[in-house]
Amino acid sequence: MPPTDPGLSLSSADPRQLPPECRALSEDGRRPPAPASGPLLDNLAGWGAADTPAGPFALVPVRPDRDLDRITGWMNDPAVAAFWELAGPPETTAAHLRGQLDGDGRSVPCLGVLAGVPMSYWEIYRADLDPLARHYAARPQDTGLHLLIGGAGDRGRGLGSALLRATADLVLDHRPRCTRVIAEPDLRNTASVAAFLSAGFRYAAEIELPGKRAALMVRDRARRHLL
Repeated sequence: MPPTDPGLSLSSADPRQLPPECRALSEDGRRPPAPASGPLLDNLAGWGAADTPAGPFALVPVRPDRDLDRITGWMNDPAVAAFWELAGPPETTAAHLRGQLDGDGRSVPCLGVLAGVPMSYWEIYRADLDPLARHYAARPQDTGLHLLIGGAGDRGRGLGSALLRATADLVLDHRPRCTRVIAEPDLRNTASVAAFLSAGFRYAAEIELPGKRAALMVRDRARRHLL
């Protein structure tokens, strides 16, 4: 797992509100890309960190100049490539990131930073504004997420479920108009579906998407404290 990058910025909020382990990552003062501070996802860059059993966890908006090599390495892991289908040179990953970073902020690519260490890649997106909305009964402000765990040593031990729960809680805490968090893992990825179930998501439907048959997973605000 790569060491902590002191250039990562956890939040545009007051760094004193962050856990001590993460505070150093906010001190370079550099701003994240503008879409991460935009209204479509309620200023994701300012959400700060959530507590998890493994330590404080935060979503840090991606900066390609800093993060491209790291994310490219993860995308070339065969276990990741089987579902993300982004294996290849850095240009392949860069094009995927650019499609989001050059947009209007409806999808924000992030590093997941756990106890000060970047260890996962996330995409937080407006599911109601995404092509996904054509395939299920979308509600206004539905928020979707995609996740990959970067290091093989972090997989298969329940960490994914803890981070999915923490991320869904961040969304629901900071997006008051959002009533549910959505995900659509490939049905073949049984480990991913199981992680969502353990994180308090419910299996809502089986949906046909371009390139995959997916499990529609939903975490409802109204039931978040029950599951």
